[in-house]
Amino acid sequence: MSGRPMPCGAGEIGSLFLFEKLRPEQLGRLCAEGRVERFEPGPVYTEGEPATCFYVMIEGTVVLSRRVGGDDVEVSRTSQRGVYSGAMQAYLGDRLPQVYINSMRVTEPTRFFVLPADAFAGIMREWFPMAVHLLEGLFFGSKSTQAAVGQRERLLALGSLSAGLTHELNNPAAAAVRATATLRERVAKMRRKLAVIAEGPFSRDQLTNLIEIQERTAERVGKAPDLGPLQAADREDELTDWLEDHGIDQGPQLAPTFVQAGLDVDWLDQVAAVVDEEILPGAVGWLNYTVETELLMDEIADSTTRVSRLVDAAKQYSQLDRAPYQVADVHELLDSTLLMLSGKIGPRIEVVREYDRTLPRIPACPAELNQVWTNLIDNAVCAMDGAGGEGTLTVRTALHDDRLLVEFRDTGPGVPPEIRDRIFDPFFTTKPVGRGTGLGLDISWRIVVNKHHGAICVKSVPGDTRFKVLLPLNAADGDGPAAAGPPPTAGARPTSEEPT
Repeated sequence: MSGRPMPCGAGEIGSLFLFEKLRPEQLGRLCAEGRVERFEPGPVYTEGEPATCFYVMIEGTVVLSRRVGGDDVEVSRTSQRGVYSGAMQAYLGDRLPQVYINSMRVTEPTRFFVLPADAFAGIMREWFPMAVHLLEGLFFGSKSTQAAVGQRERLLALGSLSAGLTHELNNPAAAAVRATATLRERVAKMRRKLAVIAEGPFSRDQLTNLIEIQERTAERVGKAPDLGPLQAADREDELTDWLEDHGIDQGPQLAPTFVQAGLDVDWLDQVAAVVDEEILPGAVGWLNYTVETELLMDEIADSTTRVSRLVDAAKQYSQLDRAPYQVADVHELLDSTLLMLSGKIGPRIEVVREYDRTLPRIPACPAELNQVWTNLIDNAVCAMDGAGGEGTLTVRTALHDDRLLVEFRDTGPGVPPEIRDRIFDPFFTTKPVGRGTGLGLDISWRIVVNKHHGAICVKSVPGDTRFKVLLPLNAADGDGPAAAGPPPTAGARPTSEEPT
């Protein structure tokens, strides 16, 4: 939007705090290369457009805003003379995309001193060469520092995840190894027991019936019902009594295995009906090996399935073989992250999932969203660690004003009000030295807001802290995650308000 040209007076320009130390000839050059324009209420420039001018307000009221999701979030509103905005980094030239990092509008007739970006860059380099070098060093140095610390943050997270994944993989792998060794031993004993039975006085019909019972027993093990502690104890007593009544001394050792396999007194009665009393102990012992073998094979199957699930979760978490931008199921991403972090969460923190499974898949960069979930879950766990290591982590999804809401709620001590508006700032952290870099929430903010055109905020009271992430349901809401905007400004980060 162009304003109405007006006369430029060196005296008026020199009264602004930005130019008050300039010499008369410098003020004259500013008026020669710049201009004064009057703008009626409305927009002056829009975020993301090429930054062509540097604006200094002479009189009026100016409002700066940032685009967050589908909304314009007001960053600043002021009537102070001399405030400036626009092409403030023109002196960096083509080393930085020269676009407006916010939108500016005026709410009443407002006059600006307007300096073209090229003229502003030339004047800065000519009049303040040392300051330009210092500003360049500060800008690019801070970017390099942030990149290096961000890389360290990712490496630390990777190390933590690797340690947790190794721990989680070790448990089922060790269980499978133990079960395999025990299975080998049981199969050997079963072979020996079979040889003893074959040498005994079994008729052909008895052996046939015994083998048939063995087959039915193996099928029954796979369909064993889940019994409560009291039910299991009562059934163990019944089986022990039955075995002792039939002259089998190993009742207390055999009964728990039979109960675990879902066997009962009726099953033992069927066995007793097909074999003679004198060979019943050997037959029951042989069938016990069958039961143990089936249980061990189930244990091996469960262990290897768990290993496979962990590998699938790691693959889902890292998204190594998938396009960076795709239509994704948020619940799959959340589950894979929770599984990857299960070792860090530990058994003393209860995880509650409150998912709205009717929510649609959304366009997103899954690997980066997983990084957001990791940071928010890690912060919640650390908060509850400080409260004794116990608590509840609730992960909730819902529809919120045509956007997808993902909420992480913990029962930790909460975020103090005095720091709540700073937690998304780069390098700000409340963790002890060595445990945090202060970039986790800053990276999360950039991924959610800049990359996905969503919103993130926090509401907190002791015992109830909630981080809320809002994501567009389709690419049209934010022109797609690939449309990452310029670096955000600190004032554009709403943190303690409900998302709107």
